[in-house]
Amino acid sequence: QVQLVESGGGLVQPGGSLRLSCADSGSGFSINAWGWHRQAPGKQRELVAGITRGGTTTYANDVKGRFTISRDNAKNTVYLQMNALKPEDTAVYYCNAGERLRLDSGPIGNVYWGQGTQVTVSS
Repeated sequence: QVQLVESGGGLVQPGGSLRLSCADSGSGFSINAWGWHRQAPGKQRELVAGITRGGTTTYANDVKGRFTISRDNAKNTVYLQMNALKPEDTAVYYCNAGERLRLDSGPIGNVYWGQGTQVTVSS
């Protein structure tokens, strides 16, 4: 069983930055991909960014150039650095992990999810 714990959400003004963290409990040999998804009120959950153990990344078009996903394998932690935040980035952000990465939808295969962290971009 893999446990994922997100942190780092909060309230930030437009144009500001936040860094989200997702610590996993020691994902084991079967987990090789991690992702960040978000869900805004009244909308479907969508992929924001994904990364493989080898460092391959994928991003949603509307966050490219603003968000950066990274992973510290020694700390079993995935990060999402979010810069130039916009009000439309407001959502609950979820971390997940799986066996492999689909570039259009994120981790697949025996997927685990975190509980989510709220990000609010507002003046």
